[in-house]
Amino acid sequence: MGAIKNVTDASFDADVLKSDKPVIVDFWAEWCGPCRQVAPILEEIANEQADKLTIVKLNVDENPSTAGTYGVLQIPTLNVYKNGEVVKQIIGAKPKAMLLRELEGII
Repeated sequence: MGAIKNVTDASFDADVLKSDKPVIVDFWAEWCGPCRQVAPILEEIANEQADKLTIVKLNVDENPSTAGTYGVLQIPTLNVYKNGEVVKQIIGAKPKAMLLRELEGII
């Protein structure tokens, strides 16, 4: 994973909530098939849009506190944060074109 970094419950505040760019958080787990499907798509978007947004991954098994705080019950869930607030939530694996459509107005 080149452009995407992992965040934890401990680093979430600094890496996501205090970011000056919109941040997409990919809530995922090792055992989740759809999470593995969406990972390369997110990597592409992260590389293409690096100047406009940041994409990070949060493993829900290792960091249950943050997932619980934001009510993440299904994975993959992509939460888009802007100025420390969730402005969009995308649940489930989606093709790249659909993800980009969902992100219009944010990037």
